[in-house]
Amino acid sequence: MSACYCGTGRDYGDCCGPLHAGEPAHDAEALMRSRYCAYVREDADYLLRSWHASTRPATLAFDEPAAQRPTWLKLDVLRHAATGDDTAEVEFVARYRIGGGSVVRMREHSRFVLEDGHWYYLDAVTS
Repeated sequence: MSACYCGTGRDYGDCCGPLHAGEPAHDAEALMRSRYCAYVREDADYLLRSWHASTRPATLAFDEPAAQRPTWLKLDVLRHAATGDDTAEVEFVARYRIGGGSVVRMREHSRFVLEDGHWYYLDAVTS
């Protein structure tokens, strides 16, 4: 057993693992946490599956040399709010480092939409 990368303190198999295996997220925050975990695990397939079709890129690859890829360090969820019956927003801070560089603090305000019982990442505004 290992702690999930998303910061809940739960085991990966009881947290983001089931979502990565195809179970729907119960809310936008759970989806956002599972997407962070997928970035840590470099799971491009899951990231594409959980991205809304209207904003999803055609491809996503983790093909940069290892020294140029981020090492994800920590996730802090600041706010999760329903904005409608089938929309929600999540604000978070993710910390990462590339190579031996300084820690970068990325703050993001993400929007999510619920369709056919599944939450999808729509887009984000970074600050």
